Amino acid sequence: MLSVLSYGRLVARAVLGGLSQTDGRDYSLISASYGFGKDFRKGILKKGMCYGDDACFIARHRSADVLGVADGVGGWRDYGVDPSQFSATLMKTCERLVKEGRFTPTNPVGILTSGYYELLQNKVPLLGSSTACIVVLDRRSHRLHTCNLGDSGFLVVRGGEVVHRSDEQQHYFNTPFQLSIAPPGAEGVVLSDSPEEADSSSFDVQLGDIILTATDGLFDNMPDYMILQELKKLKTSNYDSVLQTAQSIAKQAHDLAYDPNYMSPFAQFACDNGLNVRGGKPDDITVLLSIVAEYTD
Repeated sequence: MLSVLSYGRLVARAVLGGLSQTDGRDYSLISASYGFGKDFRKGILKKGMCYGDDACFIARHRSADVLGVADGVGGWRDYGVDPSQFSATLMKTCERLVKEGRFTPTNPVGILTSGYYELLQNKVPLLGSSTACIVVLDRRSHRLHTCNLGDSGFLVVRGGEVVHRSDEQQHYFNTPFQLSIAPPGAEGVVLSDSPEEADSSSFDVQLGDIILTATDGLFDNMPDYMILQELKKLKTSNYDSVLQTAQSIAKQAHDLAYDPNYMSPFAQFACDNGLNVRGGKPDDITVLLSIVAEYTD
């Protein structure tokens, strides 16, 4: 039987142990972007944060850090529509909503929904469609809240292993879920999904966790093991190191995209669907790389 003194010591240890595991610090994301447009041989940004028909944003608010990527559907170019306009406008609108504080950190679908419906109500007609992925770090709770519509997505890496990832959404091979605005009279013809259909998730993150958010141009050309090898180069949490690693990942994906003999993840997926395909997949590539760090003003 424990004495009163021994019992008191055990209780004290339990209480102190619990307190020591409670991290009262705010977290933040140190983030950098890099990418390539399919028609460029260098990492060139268009006006704003756009690589080809891809677009992205990195926004900070007092309560959260928010990331977003969108991939404009290139098929619109056949109808005289610039696919980059839709993705770029969607991401700029979401970024503005975050900076104005018109969002709830626990509800990234709300950011995407509000941004999309602003586009629908735009007085200047905007046509096109895109996939979209939004990632929100709630600084105080240390929770990551995400939503993903289509085949862009994210990975969370801890200790050299993928501990969380988004689920890809496809109607059928190479036809991802997408937000769309169709010409008048063509609403029932153009493929269009609701932002509420985005796959959502929430989970805790830790200091040092790496978050990779990207369009399908990365995931179609680099399997997880290659991405993890590149992430080993991220030795510190300063911005320059994060940017250098993002560049390294994007450049390798870009090189593989133009290798006709490489059996890419996209080619493997095509073969699984009965198509005889080999090589990389030339595409726009956008990489947002982030590391979870202690928040500083």
